[in-house]
Amino acid sequence: MPDTASAILTPWSNFYVIAGSSAGALTGLMFVVITLIADRRAQSTMRNGVSTYSTPTVVHFCTALFVAAILTAPWPSLVPLGIVLAIIGIYGIFYVLYLTHLARRLDDYTPDMEDWIWYTSLPLLSYVAIAAAAFLFFFAPRGALFALAAAVLLLIFIGIHNAWDIVTFITIDPRGKALASGDEGAAPASPDVREETAAKRG
Repeated sequence: MPDTASAILTPWSNFYVIAGSSAGALTGLMFVVITLIADRRAQSTMRNGVSTYSTPTVVHFCTALFVAAILTAPWPSLVPLGIVLAIIGIYGIFYVLYLTHLARRLDDYTPDMEDWIWYTSLPLLSYVAIAAAAFLFFFAPRGALFALAAAVLLLIFIGIHNAWDIVTFITIDPRGKALASGDEGAAPASPDVREETAAKRG
């Protein structure tokens, strides 16, 4: 007798409860980040930074949460689950490609290697893994669940890294003084730091 969807998914229920709870809680961190900059002028550079850096971080957390939620649902079969996961993965791939386009259009900041890895390459790898796992559900569902779990964990760790990256830049006043130190006599930041801060502070 072939395995039912419930028999295949049930052993992973604890994993996705933990992953989904973590992703949901970490999403709140980004609301704190946005609150920290709410009193600043919404310049075009800031809006571009939000679209390129902050919003994708929330999207990655929400994707991990959504995947965790649907994996704990009582699916009658793996076919509709595979279709939903395929849509998520394909959408994520095009979304990351769009982010790459936005990053290349930033006038006052050139992303470095670390930015390309954490904001483009690794998210793209995660969504490709989700799409691949969706197709594997029709042939090797148990193996597909391991690939899917790796993709979800990677999205969470990407979000943690990127949220921290954004927060560290927010602590630098765009006028060139460190907000965290509270030192009015602090030396102005270098032009490179100011440019990168302006791009990422969103």
